Amino acid sequence: MRTRAVTRNAITTLAVAATVAIALAGASGAQQKQAPPAAGTPKDFVIPSPKRFTLANGLPVTMVPFGQVPKVTIRLVVEAANVHEQKDQVWLADLTGNMMEEGTTSLTADALAREFAAMGGQLGIGVGPDRTSISTDVLADHGVRAVGLIADVAARPRFPESELARVKANMVRDLSIRKSTPQSAAEEKFSELMYGDHPYGRIFPTEAMLTGFTLDQVKAFHRGHFAPDRSRLYIAGVFDAAAMEASVRKAFDGWPRGAAVAAPPKPAVRTGGFALVDRSGAPQSTVMLGLKVPDPSHADWVALEVTDSLLGGSFASRITANIREQKGYTYSPYSALDSHPGDARWYEAADVTTNVTGPSLKEIFFEIDRLRKEAPAAAELQGIKNNLAGVFVVQNASRGGVLGRLAFVDQHGLGDQYLATYVKRVMAVTPEDVRRIANQYLTPDKMTLVIVGDTKSVQDQVAPWSKR
Repeated sequence: MRTRAVTRNAITTLAVAATVAIALAGASGAQQKQAPPAAGTPKDFVIPSPKRFTLANGLPVTMVPFGQVPKVTIRLVVEAANVHEQKDQVWLADLTGNMMEEGTTSLTADALAREFAAMGGQLGIGVGPDRTSISTDVLADHGVRAVGLIADVAARPRFPESELARVKANMVRDLSIRKSTPQSAAEEKFSELMYGDHPYGRIFPTEAMLTGFTLDQVKAFHRGHFAPDRSRLYIAGVFDAAAMEASVRKAFDGWPRGAAVAAPPKPAVRTGGFALVDRSGAPQSTVMLGLKVPDPSHADWVALEVTDSLLGGSFASRITANIREQKGYTYSPYSALDSHPGDARWYEAADVTTNVTGPSLKEIFFEIDRLRKEAPAAAELQGIKNNLAGVFVVQNASRGGVLGRLAFVDQHGLGDQYLATYVKRVMAVTPEDVRRIANQYLTPDKMTLVIVGDTKSVQDQVAPWSKR
């Protein structure tokens, strides 16, 4: 390759241009920055019409043609999760999910992993508070085969005795790591205060409980909760609809219905509560506060999402602007809505410098109170709504995102129009709606407050909030 020489004239020309650019920059710096162009009107989210059918054994199936990339995502969602554990069974659902990755009655763990790898994907099993998901994302040509493997994993796990000790040892290490962080300590105490002895209030097992689980318990949990009539199958991507439906029927039709299972108890409504968890010498305090709010099936849910985004749930939120940008008390505060079927909570969390723990709480509650008393300016709210609507569309721009939204809609019984009308409902929220939501639901004296930090340094700072 020939290198082009830079001549003396060219250097002079560049120097003159740079001098002019600097002068122009200096002149323009004294002027007000040009305002960015106005944001366009957010567009509705449009999803291709899904094909739905239900097998004779009660398994509902949703298939969505999506995108042009030749891949397909398959996800089986099962009502088998932590909420179904007894008091002495915390993480039994997690152990069951981990053991299901150890192969099927027809394939060892290694053979199963090779099968998925050959299709351009891998097996994923995730256990949550309310559901377990068994999923994969493979090349479109292998979608039919992948459906059969997912069915095999769900209905016919191998559960090898030889692997139980290793799997439990891995979980013990994970438990130790997770419990070593102040964020996990705050989450554990916060959930305990808010939900009591309900499964939602039991975040971690003891090591003795975890190591004491037997293979018979794992098999019994699987037998009692993994069944087609407690599951939903979702498929999104590029596929032949007729061939995919035939493969679903072939793979899942033989899975027998499960025995009737009593619904988990609804958590009691608990308000207030305070805990200061000592972490001697900690340079930061982990703060977590919140309370129960209406669940996603409630008419106020979308307005709650907008209110959360404005208050603490986005980078442009008020609490973030206050305690991060203006005062430098913390790096990454955030708020969120956490939902379960028939239940939800709003919470704010932040890791703040120890010596400003009290001032941080003062500012957080100040912003909550301010929103309860005064409706936000229309321009401020418009920016929040534009961001929320845009994020919603972006999150649904993938196969996994679409399936996640469809599963959320089904879990909370929101109906087929929920996704199509979501953006419109976000944009319809008014400043007075936000003030009403904050005033009606975000009641400070009903909030649970947990602080994990150096007790001797923060107890006097947090005394005004300790009598809850």
